[in-house]
Parts: sequence; C-alpha cells; structure tokens
Amino acid sequence: MTARTYNVLFLCTGNSARSIIGEVLMNYYGAGRFRAFSAGSHPKGEVHPMALEALHGLGFDTSGLRSKSWSEFSGAGAPEFDFIFTVCDNAAGEVCPVWIGHPMTAHWGIEDPAAFEGEGQRQAFIDAIRYLRRRIELFLELPLANLDALATARKLKDIGQIEGTTNKAEAEQ
Repeated sequence: MTARTYNVLFLCTGNSARSIIGEVLMNYYGAGRFRAFSAGSHPKGEVHPMALEALHGLGFDTSGLRSKSWSEFSGAGAPEFDFIFTVCDNAAGEVCPVWIGHPMTAHWGIEDPAAFEGEGQRQAFIDAIRYLRRRIELFLELPLANLDALATARKLKDIGQIEGTTNKAEAEQ
C-alpha cells in the first residue's frame, strides 16, 4: 500500500517570508509525506533576502523559491489541497478563493520578521523559523488517518496557539 501524500498551502499577504518559511520547513520535515506550497493575496514579487539567508544558513535548500499569488493555486490544474494554513493575521482576515476539495484550514499567525529592521531582523527570522518548525513538528505527529474532521480541526487550531502566536490569533481562541 502506498502512503498518501498530503498537499499543504501556506498563505500570507506578501508571500515573501513566513509562508515561504512554512513551505520550506514542511517540504523538509514532511519528507515526501507532505508536499508544501506557499502563496500570497498580494505577493511582493520576491522572497525576502533575510528569509533566504536564514533558511540557507540553517542548511535548508532555498533554490527555486519565489513569491507567488494565491490565484496560481485556485484555478484549473492547481493541486488539490488537504490543508491550508494562514501564517499572518492579514491573510487570515481576507476573503480567500474557493479551494478545490474543501481543505482543512487553520490560522497559525506569527509576527512578521520582515517588519523588523536593523540588528534584530536576523533574530526575528530565526524566531519565525523556530515557531513554524514547532507547529509543523506537532502537525506531523498527528495520526491524520485516525482522526475525524472535527478532532483534526481542533488540533490544528490548538497548534496555532502555541508559543509565538500573534495577539490576533490568541483572540480567536
């Protein structure tokens, strides 16, 4: 029996940092069991240089990463997603496209590391990577084949409430 591969989409407004980080980490830690993508409602058009530097510095492959619109994933020929995670509060509040297949969704909001400038910026990116990595690790531990939709939705929401959660995400609790 072949193991199922789940498709995951990370959404953020600009698709230049947090959602890109989510894509990279899920593809790495999901080790073929998960195939991750990222997109933005208003993509910046380029990946933030510090996101690339921080990920590369931690040994992650950053080749081929690009900032893209969520419209790329909502039309004919797009992957059918099993899970969609918003990682910024703005994207969580926007009207999203209708996704094929009715994926499970959750808000995993963390602060935007690109909002930091100067000396603290690199650390902000490292923190964002740490927070998303922990969420992804917890997600990967879920026995998805054995959970019903309601239990899965609750666990996804709980994961979004761990360390590093934005104030808006906490208020949704």
